[in-house]
Amino acid sequence: MLFIGTAGYSYRDWIGPYYPPGTAPGKMLEIYAGEFFFVEINSTYYRLPDWKMIKLMEEKTPPGFQFVLKAHESITHQYSKDYKVNCQKFKEAIQPLAENAKLGGILAQFPYSFKNDRENRKYLLDLKEIFSPFPLITEFRRREWQQEALFKFLQENSIVYTCVDEPQLKGLMAPLAVRTAPLAYLRFHGRNYSTWWNHKKPYERYNYLYSPEELAEWVPKINKIRRGAEKLFISFNNHFQAQAVANARMMQKIFKKAESQNDRILP
Repeated sequence: MLFIGTAGYSYRDWIGPYYPPGTAPGKMLEIYAGEFFFVEINSTYYRLPDWKMIKLMEEKTPPGFQFVLKAHESITHQYSKDYKVNCQKFKEAIQPLAENAKLGGILAQFPYSFKNDRENRKYLLDLKEIFSPFPLITEFRRREWQQEALFKFLQENSIVYTCVDEPQLKGLMAPLAVRTAPLAYLRFHGRNYSTWWNHKKPYERYNYLYSPEELAEWVPKINKIRRGAEKLFISFNNHFQAQAVANARMMQKIFKKAESQNDRILP
């Protein structure tokens, strides 16, 4: 199954470009879920989720809706000695999603400083074990992770590799199409070369609107990782001024058109 959505849904600067003027934050998810069936929750990176918050989010979405939650910063960036405790708290809080078949997985997005070494690969195995049976989705920022040996390691342990589209700057990830688990994941960060490293506000890094032609470049790659996958999630993280919504809609149209053309060819 193919799920297309955005990284986050609750942004003030989406009021106007996407949400009607005057939309209350508490109404945003309901509006969003009326159009998309998948969302990536980034707020859980900044604050550990609590059960009540997650339950409320679950109740605002229809059956079949999918959530992927970003792991808390203490798990992926701060390397706290209490990371196992926080992992367990995280896991307990998201039970309402799991119980209602709405949990797509847990996204562990690591910083550029997270190197491909034995210690960090062991850390991935620890996270996989702690978060089991929920899918562990990993995203790396250093190109040194893009090695066949690493893909094999992830595949052997059924850890999801995240394909990314981002500026092709030295050391960053190449736009490879790789699937290492039954679940496939793809994130679009934009191609804003000028603000990736040099920005005052975090959102400036993701201020980018893809053209239909740029998204179409990914169609053969998406078909490659989609083949044989149980689920494929495509998340747009270029969230400034709801550009992620515009590109998610573009991608939906691209695949609807492709599927309709295939249907006409079939007998």
